[in-house]
Amino acid sequence: MPLPREILNELKWREDRNLSSTEIWYVHRGAANDTKIVSGGEILDLEHSFMILEDASIPYHRIFKIVYEGEVIFEREKRK
Repeated sequence: MPLPREILNELKWREDRNLSSTEIWYVHRGAANDTKIVSGGEILDLEHSFMILEDASIPYHRIFKIVYEGEVIFEREKRK
């Protein structure tokens, strides 16, 4: 199974895909249900270990679901 970083990079660089059409679900302690969802359009950069947003750096291991145009393309059990 491809890892979140590989999936996001593919969505970013493939001409027939659009990263902005992506929802990224990740563990965010303190948020409702310890979950936060961001749009791919909010991603400023994809570094080696982190996805960079304007106000945060999210480690890839916290991502538990990626949805592209309404279809789940990556899912693993949410870590507690």
